[in-house]
Amino acid sequence: MNLLNEHSTIPRLLRNVVEHIHPENTAFLFHHTKNGWEEISYKQVLDKADAISSYFLDLGIQKGDRLALVIENCPEYVYYDQALQQLGAVNVSIYPTLSETEIEYILNDAGAKMILVGNPFLLKKILKIANSCPQLIRIIPVFEGYEKHVEGQSINAGVLSLAELIAEGEQTLAVHKKELDVVRNEVKPSDLSSLIYTSGTTGTPKGVMLTHGNFVENVRVCLEQIPVIDEHETFLSFLPLSHVFERTATYHICIAKGCKIAFAQSLELLAKNMGEVKPTVMSCVPRLLERIHDKAMKNGTSAGGLKSKIFIWALEVGKNYREVQESGKKPGLVLSLQQKLAEKLVFSKIKEKTGGRLKFMISGGAALPKNVGEFFGNLGIKILEGFGLTETSPVMAVTEYHRQIYGTVGRVIPGIEVGIQDVESKQFITIQTHESFNEAFECGEGEVVVRGHCVMKGYWNKVEETAQVLDKEGWFHTGDIGRFFKGNLQITDRIKNMLVNAYGKNIYPTPVENTYLKSPKVEQVFLIGDKQEYITAILVTSRESLQDEFKLSDDFFNAPETFITDEKMINWVDEDIKQLSNELAKFERIKHFKLKRNPFTIEDGEITPTLKAKRKVIEQKYADAISSMYTEDED
Repeated sequence: MNLLNEHSTIPRLLRNVVEHIHPENTAFLFHHTKNGWEEISYKQVLDKADAISSYFLDLGIQKGDRLALVIENCPEYVYYDQALQQLGAVNVSIYPTLSETEIEYILNDAGAKMILVGNPFLLKKILKIANSCPQLIRIIPVFEGYEKHVEGQSINAGVLSLAELIAEGEQTLAVHKKELDVVRNEVKPSDLSSLIYTSGTTGTPKGVMLTHGNFVENVRVCLEQIPVIDEHETFLSFLPLSHVFERTATYHICIAKGCKIAFAQSLELLAKNMGEVKPTVMSCVPRLLERIHDKAMKNGTSAGGLKSKIFIWALEVGKNYREVQESGKKPGLVLSLQQKLAEKLVFSKIKEKTGGRLKFMISGGAALPKNVGEFFGNLGIKILEGFGLTETSPVMAVTEYHRQIYGTVGRVIPGIEVGIQDVESKQFITIQTHESFNEAFECGEGEVVVRGHCVMKGYWNKVEETAQVLDKEGWFHTGDIGRFFKGNLQITDRIKNMLVNAYGKNIYPTPVENTYLKSPKVEQVFLIGDKQEYITAILVTSRESLQDEFKLSDDFFNAPETFITDEKMINWVDEDIKQLSNELAKFERIKHFKLKRNPFTIEDGEITPTLKAKRKVIEQKYADAISSMYTEDED
């Protein structure tokens, strides 16, 4: 029975699970405590959500009110979100990495009345700005001992812990029970569910208005396109729920289908948590997959000798086996036996580190380098790529489970139109739908535009900015350049990222940067060359590779100098840069580069929370270093 329909809303999804899929005492959430992994049932989640809602009703929270969260992934996020969603209130999730100034702007722009706070560090941030947010009436830490941080401060908003709030809500729940049932049923798919503020590589953050219908329909059609997800899955969640990708691809999928969610302790402990939780599905970003790829390649080949030969042989067998399967044929007896041996000797050992039960991983947030996708395919681990933006709820296209075209982001989801529009003439090159899919179809590049159920309502309080991206015909202009390849959508780059060299050649940085990221020595690449005669770059090395090669201590990376000047290290990286340059057109090749000692970070304002480079910030911050690369040939 399909429980998702045009009448579904976020609060109805979870209640559908206990009515039609699992008994209410079934484990739903898992989190790590001092006693190990503990489970939380559907009943516990719903009871806590109802208690929180009861407290909100006592305080006069109404449909449409905005309630904020600044918190890492945890069960409390789900309790609070379910509580506000069933009242028709609006979730305003804030990235924990944002500065006090940015958080203050979002709270005031949204007019948030409450904020759930995840840890003492974040509470200190909120207390500093609380009195500058006049509509804020409650600050709700999820941890005990918050009083010592508040003591002696004059805060206009009330402060109480989530546990205290739940206890108060439980006392009044009997009074509000009927009202809560009525209010929950009055939430409509067209009602606003969330304001998600885009980090943006430039400009002021904009609150993307997403409805219950946006989210639920996005989940419904994604499950239609990936029908192998069932109620027995265990998802391991580590990407931030403050971002639309994890919210939809993990949280909303799980409450729609009845899957379990385990919250990872941290990115640093992710590998350990995978071994403990043994997930069947994970949402991830390309950088994580690149790191797994690089580590596996290093471990497999560094020893040399027979072990290295077996590893390389296994990968070649995996590649041959995959390609035969993808061509629609059945592998022969010899190749099948070779694959079984490769699985036993090599692939199973790599899979064990993921917990050994992974059906597939969903990669989003950026383009996955083709060679990395193929590597996992050779191991027999499926990576399904998806594409979308916060403004599109987010999924516009996703790989079909049975049909993989590496280097693309999959087939257009049902119920929407995706067009490729010429950047200059604005004429449509093509308009494709789920139904028009043709495995042989290909077209030229242009801006990717979309129309349909996934498109946002608009930007909160920003009519002009909304009109700039959402035209009168209902097309949302993504700002991404792409095309269709073998029927699947393929993203080339962002329009704003495009470099035009001194000779008028257009260069899209992302595919060029991904070429150089094939080097295990390179962690990050930032390409430069707009209006210049040649391309230069700021490169960040893989710290682990650099330390291993040159026997460096941590002191080397704590040095005050931004750039590495050691010629041996520069030449070591340059070996790979020269080799990989052969894969590119001459005008795309890096001529000079600077070797940055440490990565670009969110904290330094150089990248967004979704790991996209802030081009203007980086170019301004390192202007002298960049300028020097264009004067080297003049000396």
